[in-house]
Amino acid sequence: TLFVTPRPSLHDTTRSIHSPLCLHDACATKRILNRSRLSLLNFAASSTTRFATSFLSNHFAPARCNLVAAMRLSPLFLFLGSSLLGGVQAAAKEDDRENTYFNSMKVPPILELTPDTFDKEVKSSQFMLIKHYSPYCPHCIDYAPIFQTLYEFYYTSKPETEDKSFTEFYDFRFATVNCVAYFDLCASHNVQSYPSTILYKNGEVAELIKGVKEIDQVSPILEKYLEAAKPGSRPRSLSLPEAGDNYSPDKEPGKADDSKKVTNDKTDAKADSKAPAKADEKTDAKAPPNEQAPPKAPPAKDEKATEVKGDAKTDSKVDPKADAKPDAVKADTKPSTTAEKAVATPTKAVVKKPTVTPNKEGISVPLTAEKFQTLVTMTQDPWFVKFYAPWCHHCQAMAPNWQQLAKEMKGKLNIGEVNCDVESRLCKDVRLRGYPTILFFKGGERVEYDGLRGLGDFVHYAEKAIDICDGVLDVDAESLQVLEEKEEVIFIYFYDHATTSEDFMALERLPLSLIGKAKLVKTQDPVLFARYKITTWPRLLVSREGRPTYYQPLTPKEMRDVHGVLNWMKSVWLPIVPEMTASNAREIMDGKIVVLGIVNREDQEGFLRAKRELKSAANEWMDKQILLFQHERQELRDAKQLRIDEADDRGDQRALRQAKAIRINMDKSDRKQVGFAWVDAVFWQRWIRTTYGIDTKDGDRVIINDEDNRRYWDTTITGNNILLSRTSILETINKVITSPPKIKPKLTISSFEKIFFDMRVTFVEHPYLTMGCILGLALGAASWFRGRVRRGRGGHFRLEESWGNKELMKEGLLGPNGNGKVD
Repeated sequence: TLFVTPRPSLHDTTRSIHSPLCLHDACATKRILNRSRLSLLNFAASSTTRFATSFLSNHFAPARCNLVAAMRLSPLFLFLGSSLLGGVQAAAKEDDRENTYFNSMKVPPILELTPDTFDKEVKSSQFMLIKHYSPYCPHCIDYAPIFQTLYEFYYTSKPETEDKSFTEFYDFRFATVNCVAYFDLCASHNVQSYPSTILYKNGEVAELIKGVKEIDQVSPILEKYLEAAKPGSRPRSLSLPEAGDNYSPDKEPGKADDSKKVTNDKTDAKADSKAPAKADEKTDAKAPPNEQAPPKAPPAKDEKATEVKGDAKTDSKVDPKADAKPDAVKADTKPSTTAEKAVATPTKAVVKKPTVTPNKEGISVPLTAEKFQTLVTMTQDPWFVKFYAPWCHHCQAMAPNWQQLAKEMKGKLNIGEVNCDVESRLCKDVRLRGYPTILFFKGGERVEYDGLRGLGDFVHYAEKAIDICDGVLDVDAESLQVLEEKEEVIFIYFYDHATTSEDFMALERLPLSLIGKAKLVKTQDPVLFARYKITTWPRLLVSREGRPTYYQPLTPKEMRDVHGVLNWMKSVWLPIVPEMTASNAREIMDGKIVVLGIVNREDQEGFLRAKRELKSAANEWMDKQILLFQHERQELRDAKQLRIDEADDRGDQRALRQAKAIRINMDKSDRKQVGFAWVDAVFWQRWIRTTYGIDTKDGDRVIINDEDNRRYWDTTITGNNILLSRTSILETINKVITSPPKIKPKLTISSFEKIFFDMRVTFVEHPYLTMGCILGLALGAASWFRGRVRRGRGGHFRLEESWGNKELMKEGLLGPNGNGKVD
């Protein structure tokens, strides 16, 4: 009991480490641990003395001299007890730093650097790869087994031409720095996010790797420097292990070499690795299997075991990962959104990383509530899931396309389905609004698919989802230029070294909502800062065909408002002149006056000319609106300044405060916006004829449509058709946006339908008037009904049914026997 008691006490003392502490509390906790160990040592020593005294008193009580002699031996017992307890503590400490085994070779723990040893250790080796991490960072938890396996792989490798070890031959070592315990050390080396891996060469920073990177992304960087240091010493290709493996693929017994290989052709001076992080290369973030290690060292009992195990079980939200700089590894990073939190106790479930290969069988996996939690909720794997009911006709019609989608996505994306008749509780928790409902899941985040249900639509969305799940790509000016050639709409997030983890966490929540809509990237390239005139960070804009539109809010609260940012993105994520399809028709038409070009795609020359004219008209109109916007804003500012000057001249402090409190509100929500789009005249021929009465055989036309009022214009002020030219379009727009329009509109519905439509619109736009009308009608109906009931009951005199007027005047109301006087 004596030597078992201190361990629970120590655990109770260190329990606070599992909770997210502030950075300064980490050192305080360490001092508490040291004091606790001294107290435990004193307690053990005193307990040993009392035990020895009691034992000798019971056995040597008859002889007083013997008892005195025994008391003289108490210091000996004190020394023995203290030594034994110290041995137990030393063994426990040795267990905390246990060795690992890779390729059946013993691997010592990774070197842990402190402020006292950092400079000395870095300068003592030619190369040192240092991981800066936080034990509470979810991305650091994901990165821990990757870095550990990378270290074990290189530590146990030997140069082909030398008998020396890897460490001796290349003078290359690995190390870690706990940035929670040594925050000042990390800050002094400009560590801005976790994890950050820095390669030092001769004591100077040679390479910076930000965020979570796979082994096959970090290895080419190391190979480049190793080959440069010892030319010709590196193999042409490497068989790299997966994170958590205990053997290299080419040395693992009983397995063929089917792993990832990195050729050494990329390690010369021309090579900057650009290998993208593929979804099927992500491995399970678990510690190395215990069964592969020899049974010499018992498992660690404290959280401060090897660095991998120390990183892998914590609970907090610290810093979303950032990607590498352009001169480092230009690779996509894994998304930082996490569904479930990693926990500190080993008895609870830990979030798993994406599996090696998704959808191996090419089928739609039936998901139960248990499977859904295990495969979808508790992992980082992307899933495309259909919720259906067997009796639903729409679900039955969609079923063949869904099965074919699963075949198309074999090895690319997990496809699943949930039968809501069987799993009613699960569907209730998901809060479905109807069948079928299709949701895309990634790390606990989800987004609903609202597109068409054809096979091509499913495949297009799934491919976009796979691309966007690689995370927010970090770009420079060159890579952005390449991206602009492929993408019409690109959201660009500008950040600098002072951008906080909260900003990045908000950014990482945006990509799922942009699937199939636009591309989201981030950058800290000064060239792009100058191109877009960025002077404050972080900043967000959308580039549509090279034309920037800025997100106006600048405060940290507004930049981290995910819903506010998404609402703005929805208003600008369409191209300047998009093609109108069945899936985006409502988004294009509703709430705007739309200049709709009806063009024939089959005529390539005319098609390109028509799109060019539409884009020119759209750009000129947008430029004009920007000038009007700036002019109106300046007028409001001038009016505010006049109020301030007037109040200041009068010395009216109250009026001065009120004038200064006036906010310049430039909200455009109440204004009718003008959009531009085009539609395929051949594919939508019937709809164009029935809606607008236009025969597409007559050539390209332009329609200005006001969907909210069910009206349109197809002629200019002179009565001619609107041509596909910027002059004709811009002149007509100015005539139709006035109130009332200078050109008489035509209706897309009949006159009879228009009456009821106007009534409905009036009631919707004027709710108080609607309530007043309803209340008036209700009171009128109640009054009429009350009168009918009273007449039916006969509750009052009916003069015409009793006496005549003359008799009534003669006899009086009381009859002839009344006491009234009669002349």
